[in-house]
Amino acid sequence: MITVDESLTEREGLLAAAGHHPYARHALRRGVAVRGWRHDGAVGWLLPPGGWSAGGAVGAPGPALDVFAAQRADGTLRAGQSVNLSHADPDEVAARLPVARLTEWDLLWATGPPPHRPEQERVVRLTEADHPALAALIEEAFPATTSRPGEPGIVDWYGIRDGDRLLACGADRSRGDIGFLAGLTVAPGHRGRGLGAALTAGMTCALFGRYDAVALGVYPDNVGAIRLYRRLGFTAAERRTSVELA
Repeated sequence: MITVDESLTEREGLLAAAGHHPYARHALRRGVAVRGWRHDGAVGWLLPPGGWSAGGAVGAPGPALDVFAAQRADGTLRAGQSVNLSHADPDEVAARLPVARLTEWDLLWATGPPPHRPEQERVVRLTEADHPALAALIEEAFPATTSRPGEPGIVDWYGIRDGDRLLACGADRSRGDIGFLAGLTVAPGHRGRGLGAALTAGMTCALFGRYDAVALGVYPDNVGAIRLYRRLGFTAAERRTSVELA
C-alpha cells in the first residue's frame, strides 16, 4: 500500500501542483470529477470511466509507477485500462505493472502561432458530409491512427482539398486548456509538396484563436515529422510513456 503525500480533488489544485504542465492542462477537462494525488515528486490523477485514459501523471516516473501499481493491486485500475506518465524505463514499468502494451511518444507544444506557410489558407474545416472521404484517406494514408471520423473526443476535422478530392486531413482533439492536433496525414501521392506543413500551420493558427498553447503527439522515430513540427514552433517537448494494463 502506498500513502500519498497529498490527496487532490479539485482541478485547479491539481494543475497548480503539476506546475500547469501542458499534459495536465490537456488531460484534465473542466467540469469533470477527478481524483488526484501528489507523491514524492509526481502529481497524478484518475479520470472517470469511459475516457481515452484511466489516469495520468507528470513529474518523477518512479513514484507515479508506485501509485499506479498500488491502484492496480487493489482493483482501482483494471486490465484493459491505460495510464500515461513521464518517460519511464520499460523494464522498470514491467517490473511494477502488468503490461499488455507499452508505447513511448513525444509530446510537443507551441506557445505562439507558427510562421506562415505557403498554401495554409487552403486549410478548411470539414463537416460530417466529408466523413466518407476522411475515412478513405485515413485508410489509405494512416491506417494505424486512432483518430477516425465519429471517434469520441474529436472536436473538428480540418483538411486540404483539390477540387472534390481530399488530399490532407487532421483532427482537432482539444480538451482542457490547450489545443491538440492529432491524426495529421497527407495522401501518399501528394507528399513532399508542403501540404503537411500547410495543414499543421493552418490548424495550429485556428486553435490559437481559442487557446494559449497548442500541442501534438508524435512517435520518436518519426524524425521527419518532428523536424517539421519544430520549424513550425513546436519546440517544447517531453517524452511520455503510455501503458495499457494487462
